[in-house]
Amino acid sequence: MEKLKFVKDYKQDDVLRQSFSELASSVFGISFEEWYQKDCWNDRYIPYSFHHHGKIVANVSVNLIDLLIAGQKKKAVQIGTVMTHPDYRGCGLSRSLLEKVLADYEEKTDVIYLFANNEVLDFYPKFGFKEVEEQEFFLEYKHKQTEGVTVRKLNGKSVDDLRFIESVARRRKPLSQAFSTEGAWGILLFYCLNVFHEHIYYLEKEEVIVICEMEGNKLHLYEVMASHSIVLEKLLAQIAKADTTEVVFHFTLDNLTGLSTRHLPKEGDALFVRTVGETVYPENKRHSLLTKA
Repeated sequence: MEKLKFVKDYKQDDVLRQSFSELASSVFGISFEEWYQKDCWNDRYIPYSFHHHGKIVANVSVNLIDLLIAGQKKKAVQIGTVMTHPDYRGCGLSRSLLEKVLADYEEKTDVIYLFANNEVLDFYPKFGFKEVEEQEFFLEYKHKQTEGVTVRKLNGKSVDDLRFIESVARRRKPLSQAFSTEGAWGILLFYCLNVFHEHIYYLEKEEVIVICEMEGNKLHLYEVMASHSIVLEKLLAQIAKADTTEVVFHFTLDNLTGLSTRHLPKEGDALFVRTVGETVYPENKRHSLLTKA
């Protein structure tokens, strides 16, 4: 095989970026081009790739994230978009790219982590990663009627709404001091643009953005963002439906009356973590779904 060329952080190169997006579309069914064109691809997302005459054939991406662990901010790298073109698999390209990422960041960060699918669970432990169990936070719920609620639906495909969401995300207060993600608005906007564009709401009186959807009698709360402290009990009374019997939180919460936890189904992937120094990644928390690469 002709020697491949390594390249990283090339979002300004139209040929390589579009080839990267084409590979992501063929492997995962997702495209990054609209995310780039709407100015959501920021400097905290860095692809490490091999290309062959301008065609991206393998990739491992770096997501620069801050983690809040037990009230302390930690620098982290979340690895994502691990993919290889079918014609180039079995050549050790993912291993080589991962080694390059580790060489660049293992002395600059406190935590390096990723979510791996079931096919590669034995791959990452070879690099010092350990599997960490997560829990799901949920609440048995009985609806309380609330009056005077003003809710404006946002459009995740709208550039103006994306800019507004980003402005709130940059100023947000964490929902948990025990464990939360910060500085991951680029990933959040990807979800807003591609997955939850029809499920984003702004509570104007409370100045809170909520991303949620109903599944039968179950309310899935994916994200809550505000620049001030939030009283979740009051918020739930405004967004839950009359027949809501359970609320599932797709992130970690510290304290909420009646809050329970249960084992989180892996749903096709598992969390692997590699810590540096004395940093301890907490067990039985939940990484925010909307900042999961």
